Amino acid sequence: QVQLVESGGGLVQAGGSLRLSCAASRSSFSIATMGWYRQAPGKQRDLVATVTKGGSTNYADSVKGRFTISRDNAKNTVYLQMNSLEPEDTAVYYCNANYASWGRYWGQGTQVTVSS
Repeated sequence: QVQLVESGGGLVQAGGSLRLSCAASRSSFSIATMGWYRQAPGKQRDLVATVTKGGSTNYADSVKGRFTISRDNAKNTVYLQMNSLEPEDTAVYYCNANYASWGRYWGQGTQVTVSS
């Protein structure tokens, strides 16, 4: 019902930057809390950042000051600007849409690899 498609992942050197995008198919995008999560091999999926429908943001301690989440409701898209990337940031990054009434939906994930 809600389709999320991530893009922008890739391979970068430590200290580099990437910008991830997540495009949502649903017209009710603007009422959802949007988030980015990541999962490294053999580990659980962890929160990276969220942005509410009102624009309030929240970040994991490990990415504060380096990552910025934003949304463009007119384009049904949420972004994650990642600067000063570290090898520890290597993971599959997943887009998430959280609706209070409808539940949570996930994208397919995009690989981010940071080399040292």
